[in-house]
Amino acid sequence: MTIYFANASLKFLRGLARHNEREWFLAHKADYEDHVRAPFQQLLTDLQPAVAAISPHYRSDPKTVGGSMFRIQRDTRFASDKTPYKPWQGARIFHERRKQVAAPSFYLHLQPGASFIGAGLWHPETHTQRRVRQFIFDNPGAWARVAHDKKLRRRFDLASSDMLVRPPPGFPADFAYLDDLRHRNFALMAGLSDEEITSARLFNRIEKNLLQLAPFVDYLCAALDLEF
Repeated sequence: MTIYFANASLKFLRGLARHNEREWFLAHKADYEDHVRAPFQQLLTDLQPAVAAISPHYRSDPKTVGGSMFRIQRDTRFASDKTPYKPWQGARIFHERRKQVAAPSFYLHLQPGASFIGAGLWHPETHTQRRVRQFIFDNPGAWARVAHDKKLRRRFDLASSDMLVRPPPGFPADFAYLDDLRHRNFALMAGLSDEEITSARLFNRIEKNLLQLAPFVDYLCAALDLEF
């Protein structure tokens, strides 16, 4: 069994969080390449067969440019926070049509003490939010199965960091999932401990979690008329 990330991976990211400066990053770039980017790319490569078995329309792409991994450099042009780097590494397992339309993704996040796996729509545009809300209202039974199954929710939480103060207008007050319609993001998330991240069991854990998340992603694809 493969061990992808080591204590050196977490040590680099902790160091970057303390010394978020271009000079420090360039001095330690070899550590980033060896302990963060390269093993993450290998993980993405190894995951592709499992992803293809879940859906032929999703890709776990290790390419440095245009692939699954997000750049560790931050875009600071319009940000008040001018630190140049993200103290984490993220990657999305994306839909093949992601460049044409809004599409849900699977997501992997590497960060000391805060790693996680998730899936769904994050910061979608308002018209996409409306389509998902209407689909939930029209298909509440399936929503219950993919978002509120007891076994699923023992592992995953429905992201609730950005919600409307009140339910959106136009839906009856007695709708069973009215509170879910307040969400601006539609995502399920579960933490990964540092011990799991650096364990030989990581691949199996991620593969199992992707299977658990697949019905939720399938539901969101249906809401947006996307293939799954």
